[in-house]
Amino acid sequence: MGGVLILIVVTATFLIESPVFVSATVAVGRNTRLSLLALGAMLGCGLLGFVDDWSKVSHERSLGLRPRAKLFWQGVVATAFGLLVVNWAGLPTWVQIPLTNSKLELGAVSTTIRLGGASIVVPWLYLALVVIMVIGMSNAVNLTDGLDGLAAGTVTIVTLAFAGIAFRINNLPTALLAAAVAGACIGFLWYNSYPADIFMGDTGSLGLGALIAALAVITKTELLLLVIGGIYVAETLSVILQVASFKLTRKRIFRMAPIHHHFEMIGWSETKVMVRFWIITGILAGLGFAMYFVGTIVAKAR
Repeated sequence: MGGVLILIVVTATFLIESPVFVSATVAVGRNTRLSLLALGAMLGCGLLGFVDDWSKVSHERSLGLRPRAKLFWQGVVATAFGLLVVNWAGLPTWVQIPLTNSKLELGAVSTTIRLGGASIVVPWLYLALVVIMVIGMSNAVNLTDGLDGLAAGTVTIVTLAFAGIAFRINNLPTALLAAAVAGACIGFLWYNSYPADIFMGDTGSLGLGALIAALAVITKTELLLLVIGGIYVAETLSVILQVASFKLTRKRIFRMAPIHHHFEMIGWSETKVMVRFWIITGILAGLGFAMYFVGTIVAKAR
């Protein structure tokens, strides 16, 4: 449950340093609203992970929340986040196609719900994308958290990339939030490096995964998340392929899934797997940032 420390440090840093909290007279702008919602998604899924971890500790067994219950509450957090970023923060419902000036509008199929004097727009396609991203990335980081330092190190690299993107678009509250996560993970790594003295548990992995997806949403880099967070995509796909292959053919593709355990089984040391996955994450995060940078140049040129 060491992830509690990460979430507390990130939340405290953001609330203290974010300009909106320096003075009560400062208006809550759109960028601050977006970053607050990203923080809320992290804390929501982190709380779910805390309940799961606490159940394991209190009952002294490895079984926590049931998978269906965990997915349901992740869906609740993701849905609330998706509706609020559109209705409260005014986030557009288009998705940028990387390396082009083209945008895919996902808000065409929408429903407006009136509650009293308020109107809530439900953009079904875009909301579905956001829900899939938050649930998928939250569980993907959870799957990656299987070796000492692996999840914390990769999250540090990925959030630094998003901090750079947020700074590039002058979304300073979001850049601060992403940088705070990277800094907290670096401090956590001091004690989580092999052999680890502390572990983040589901509290950290579920919360940080949800935050990464939220950062991609509010910086309008939804599709680039597949590149920047490519290591998590690979980890998740390895599990899906392993399960599907075994159920269909009774044969395993990997010696063990997620894929970082496969490399352990073929003789790589835990430290070697960790460092090489960090390197791959750095390459993918750099590639994703470069693609975003080139895309902005192309957009301005046209």
